[in-house]
Amino acid sequence: MDSREAEQSVEHPLLGDVTLARAFEGSARRHADRIAQRYKGGVYDRSLVEAGALPAAPGDDYAGLTYAETRRIVRRLAAGFRDLGLAPGDRVGLFAHTRMEWAQTDFAALAAGGAVTTLYPAATERQVEHLLADSGARGVVVENADRLRRVLAVEDDLDLEFVVVIDAVPDGSGPAAAVRDRPDVLTLGDLYDRGERTFDAETYEGWLDQRDPGDLASLVYTSGTTGRPKGVRLTHRNFKSNLDGTFRRFGAPEGGDRDPSIGPGSVSLSFLPLAHVFERLAGHFLLFGAGATVAYAESPDTLREDFRLVRPTIGTSVPRVYEKLYGAIRSTATGSPFGDRLFEWATGVARAHREADDPGTLLAAKYRLADRLVFSRVREAVGGRVDFLISGGGSLSPELCGLFHAMGIPVLEGYGLTETAPVVTANPPGAAVVGTVGPPLVDQELALDGSVVPDATPEHGGTVGELLVRGPNVTDGYWRRPEETAAAFVDEAPGERWGDPDPDSAAGPWFRTGDVVEIRPDGYLVFRERAKQLLKLSTGKTVAPGPIEDAFAASPVIDQIIVLGDGRRFVGALVVPSVDGLQEWAASEGIDLPTDRDALRRDDRVRDRIEAEIDAINDSFEPHERVKRFRILAEEFSEETDTLTPTMKKKRRTILDRFTDELDAIYAEE
Repeated sequence: MDSREAEQSVEHPLLGDVTLARAFEGSARRHADRIAQRYKGGVYDRSLVEAGALPAAPGDDYAGLTYAETRRIVRRLAAGFRDLGLAPGDRVGLFAHTRMEWAQTDFAALAAGGAVTTLYPAATERQVEHLLADSGARGVVVENADRLRRVLAVEDDLDLEFVVVIDAVPDGSGPAAAVRDRPDVLTLGDLYDRGERTFDAETYEGWLDQRDPGDLASLVYTSGTTGRPKGVRLTHRNFKSNLDGTFRRFGAPEGGDRDPSIGPGSVSLSFLPLAHVFERLAGHFLLFGAGATVAYAESPDTLREDFRLVRPTIGTSVPRVYEKLYGAIRSTATGSPFGDRLFEWATGVARAHREADDPGTLLAAKYRLADRLVFSRVREAVGGRVDFLISGGGSLSPELCGLFHAMGIPVLEGYGLTETAPVVTANPPGAAVVGTVGPPLVDQELALDGSVVPDATPEHGGTVGELLVRGPNVTDGYWRRPEETAAAFVDEAPGERWGDPDPDSAAGPWFRTGDVVEIRPDGYLVFRERAKQLLKLSTGKTVAPGPIEDAFAASPVIDQIIVLGDGRRFVGALVVPSVDGLQEWAASEGIDLPTDRDALRRDDRVRDRIEAEIDAINDSFEPHERVKRFRILAEEFSEETDTLTPTMKKKRRTILDRFTDELDAIYAEE
């Protein structure tokens, strides 16, 4: 039996066409005494603690809730929503950082029949107004006084009937008066109390029975890298079918064994925004369905300590986080005498060991030494017991991915979109192929439109084109955007097809992903580039910027890079230097560099070092793909400057607008 047949034959009580609320109830029943959630003390002033719904966690440590205890909170919050007047199909906004209460509120709103509209925690007043107004939200759950203030500032333009605040609001703050004096503004603890008074088990079961898998579960707005966010309609069936597909790939079958896998013994540290569909499916719905434990890293400043306390076995993240993790690992390893040389030697050994068909006695011995001196410390830094990590939401550098594998921390890369709820492909544990995003999940059917890139050359002996997808996980369209919905689908797909079509979806339309991929002969996909981001040089050549940018992910002196050249004669780049990496290089060379970012970028020695790095990486690309000229920037791309999305994807249009002078300088002599 091959891996595809094995996945199709998996049997487990989780699997089946039910609503997300029913799936959670079933998992909570099966795993009642297991720990479902772990939450940290000393971070939030939780109103659920004030209401007596849960005990306070010890300062700077974690407390846990069993599945039975989490279910009790979810049920009371659902009853509270119904008592506020929430009706089936009503939209509810959720505006908070990733935390325990986010998950509880999500399940409670779904159980009450609502459809959750997610907002990123950094959303501005203008963005809050757009997302809540466009979705027609009846109510919104916000995290704290600051986010309550943003909602109240724009409420005159909204049609809200209630606002719920997760944390207790400090006395004396402006929003405190709203909580004190207005019946439509209450805390999550107040909502729990209302549910405690009104909850009835038989009535609750009736609410769940009234909902159908085809009902709307969520409006998830795209991150807006190429325009104004669109609300993607995702039903319970969209999410649940994707939950089932990812469980078949990563979970353990009932009564069977698969190692490593996601199951009741798994522990995750959740820190990506739950507003993003990738974390919500892979780090939330999947984990609770499998009976795993989810601990919440409720402050980005304490991640290193959280890894030590939680000791996760699995995790989900985006490529930029893995790049920063590698940078932190490298910086720590090179901070001691001979550290830089030792780290370079160890990673070189790891790379050779991974690529060798037969490592041989000498190379195997070197790898064991490198593992003892360097890689064992790296694994300990992330808790010491990681089985595997999952990467999504963007393209991860094959070199960086390979290094993580070689260090004993397998990173399984996958691919998906908000519109596909979200996972389309993923590398299986035990059968990962570095440099690919894996084969399609069960019930996904794929096709390629080669007309989008007629001159593309397959690099792996496969077929290249724009990816088209259909399956039960695919959205039926965008909220109140009929024209854009029509443009996103086609009735027929050209040429060969891959995957396992779902019988109920095989006659439906195909979703155009806008992504150029190669499907290898073995069925694994290689992500090339967003079709809209392909650079068309004035010479007629086409350049995919993604692979070039990915090649710099492990660079010790370049932190971020964006490749340019659309309509130009050659490829250029804007470079954000790694300040720490440059200072470490300078110290090893006996050079005294300035610490100010602006002075650093103007230093000729820095420019020469970065130019040498670019020249070295250029050697692995075709002449027309090589970076010919570049400019060094004094500021990094970030969400605060609107140059990164909340999931750390580069907003190319915004970056080009922000750095027009540097762009002009690159092509001044053209």
